[in-house]
Amino acid sequence: MTIANKQGTNETQIRLLIDQWANALRTKDAEQSVSHYSADNVMFVMAPPLQYTPASSPGKQGVEEWFATWDGPLGYEIRDLKITASDAVAFSHSLNRMSGTKTDGEKVDMWLRATLCFRKIGDKWKIAHEHESVPFYMDGSYKAAVDLKP
Repeated sequence: MTIANKQGTNETQIRLLIDQWANALRTKDAEQSVSHYSADNVMFVMAPPLQYTPASSPGKQGVEEWFATWDGPLGYEIRDLKITASDAVAFSHSLNRMSGTKTDGEKVDMWLRATLCFRKIGDKWKIAHEHESVPFYMDGSYKAAVDLKP
């Protein structure tokens, strides 16, 4: 297999993993969602604290509790996905849209920036690091700029 074919295969496998992970979010399948992470993953996600480590990870139960705050399905769109992969590590970045209705009736429709880092463990790709963010207004208010759209 040529280097280009290997890279294509790795990228295809990662793209499939991202699709499966996003579908697990959309269908609120906590078990499927967490199955895509390595045991030693580190997460910098939208919700506090600043960092989740394996010891502080919300795990399946925490993800189930978060899913329970949504009424009906969760919208999750991935746009402008770029993947760079070698044989052992890879990363992706994209603009992602999360939408839906919270159980208190609040409507959510926001774009966020996402970076995922992957490691090949055995013959499977796993998410080793996740970083999500939104820009904030630098006008002194420090409010998250959740009204931005690509």
